[in-house]
Amino acid sequence: MSKVGLFFGTTTGKTESVAEMIQQELGEEVVTLHDISSADESDFENYECLIVACPTWNIGELQSDWDGFFPQLDEIDFSNKKVAYFGTGDQVGYADNFMDALGILEEKISELGGTTVGYWSAEGYDFTESKAIKNGKFVGLAVDEDNQPELTEERVKAWVAQLKREFSL
Repeated sequence: MSKVGLFFGTTTGKTESVAEMIQQELGEEVVTLHDISSADESDFENYECLIVACPTWNIGELQSDWDGFFPQLDEIDFSNKKVAYFGTGDQVGYADNFMDALGILEEKISELGGTTVGYWSAEGYDFTESKAIKNGKFVGLAVDEDNQPELTEERVKAWVAQLKREFSL
């Protein structure tokens, strides 16, 4: 059985592509991908380590599949679970709410007992506001495929190396 459950929502396919990159980097035997549109609460039970992936949609909103699943989070016991987050977004077009979806999910899952790992530096990004910033860092990996696609692979590799330590893999 894999050790990490990666739960993603995707509309344009960008978040799913990054999820697949992360799975390849950590190893297919380590990470199982779950599209949140077809997941249920019990899928989270099988893992001590989770990666939650969501693009920020419209003006600071959750992607539609995560928006629909959001109330079900209350039914999941996140205590004793390490949870990492990543998201895709557009820091230029949506500078006032870049990565807000990460912040929304991280706040909710933390309230439900999840322990956040995988904080990521905000250096190298150009945005105004974000609900995903805590103590000067993003609550997870911020990926901007619209404006910085050339940095995605390097960022994923660095973040995955960090997660290996934080997840004790």
